[in-house]
Amino acid sequence: MTIENAVFRFAGIMVLLSVLLTTYVHANFIWFTVFIGANLLQFSFTGFCPVAKVFKKLGLKSAAEKALQQ
Repeated sequence: MTIENAVFRFAGIMVLLSVLLTTYVHANFIWFTVFIGANLLQFSFTGFCPVAKVFKKLGLKSAAEKALQQ
């Protein structure tokens, strides 16, 4: 798995979790969904994602790094 795949997977899980929390716990959890969306939007412009840094420290490689290995 690449960092990019892990980031998308993590974002998807967090969005689904935030929708469940909004539905079953409290309506203010919608702000969690807004935060995730805003983070994805800023990532599309800046290329910076805190979760990607964590995955890199955990040893995952980017798609470009994997392509160079083959």
